[in-house]
Amino acid sequence: MDTTKRLWYIVQTYSGKENSVKDNILRRIETMEMEHLIFQVMIPEELRTEKKADGSTKEKMVKMYPGYVFIEMIVTDDSWFVIRNTPGVTGFLGSSGGGTKPIPLMPDEINPILKQCGLLQVQKLNAKPGQKVKLAAGAFAGQIGSIDTIDNEKGKVVVLVDMFGRKTPIEMDFAEIEVL
Repeated sequence: MDTTKRLWYIVQTYSGKENSVKDNILRRIETMEMEHLIFQVMIPEELRTEKKADGSTKEKMVKMYPGYVFIEMIVTDDSWFVIRNTPGVTGFLGSSGGGTKPIPLMPDEINPILKQCGLLQVQKLNAKPGQKVKLAAGAFAGQIGSIDTIDNEKGKVVVLVDMFGRKTPIEMDFAEIEVL
């Protein structure tokens, strides 16, 4: 595992104790001088509108994942120790215990959560369907194709590439293509 990369991890806590765990983690980061290894501590929340019995509505912030705190960090023995020994933390999601390091979230797992919380800007593609692009990554890197569809929400584009005399659709991230 690459231990020099900032990645997102999920910490388990008791439901209803997320805010106190977040505060405890932030305090420990500062007192134990871990700012260079632990970067962001987040409790994903969303605004929900609830209807009351009298017919009026009330907006309320609701935790999207009760019992979990998300942390962007570089996992080292020290940073891992600081987090797992924070009061209220019951463990890392994806760590089977016994000293095994936690498994980070994959970008396709964390990015939708970050977008929903407003922490990740949605990248727009400055291109239109039918426009020629060069594939810059993956098995088809270097090939030229044309844009079929663009999904700005997910940051994906479907490119039609000529393979064996047929147009074959390939889904790519915006960052994996170059507009020609």
